[in-house]
Amino acid sequence: MQGFRSLDALVRTRLRQWPQRPPGLAGPRSGQDRWLRGRPTETTSPCHPFLKLPGSDRLRTLPDGLWLNFGGTALEPFVDILAIEACSSLPNLLDKRSRFAPSTHSLMAVCPVPWLLAPVTANDPTPRWQATGVLRHEPTSQLSLPVRDVRVMYALKRNHYQGFAESQVPHPHEYFVPMETLTDEQAPQDPRLQALLARATASANFF
Repeated sequence: MQGFRSLDALVRTRLRQWPQRPPGLAGPRSGQDRWLRGRPTETTSPCHPFLKLPGSDRLRTLPDGLWLNFGGTALEPFVDILAIEACSSLPNLLDKRSRFAPSTHSLMAVCPVPWLLAPVTANDPTPRWQATGVLRHEPTSQLSLPVRDVRVMYALKRNHYQGFAESQVPHPHEYFVPMETLTDEQAPQDPRLQALLARATASANFF
């Protein structure tokens, strides 16, 4: 962590180096890629997508990393998400797991207007709202979408990771890696990480 004030700062810096499509995931059959990185943003802007329960205007879930795969139509849009959480302690892991635990409640992904209007990347001037493929016109209000599929990857410190792997069984939507893997500068090119993330999508369940 030399050169970084905190583990959170290191994680955000590394995740900013990840592409718009999570590494390891196969390209779209339709030819249009609707994956966008929602967190962390290209800059330190506080305006970025977040997760919440329907009807709630206070409690928000802000993962360390959040990728959104927009789908559906302008009339019935939805989003699939890949969240990444770096857990510095076991209580922190338990808290974050509870936010993504299977439940009967719907989860909503909210995309603020400034984030939607901003370009996809510094090298791609396409406004994000156009890249989603589910908006017909430039938005003037935030976009709230039902989350269809949730996948979460947790990064744990080495001793926590080993103990968890020896004694726990992850839920089907959960994936675990050592913290060193997530914070490695070459993580997006790591074939083992790519192989793990390749399974973090509903399409992996089909022949």
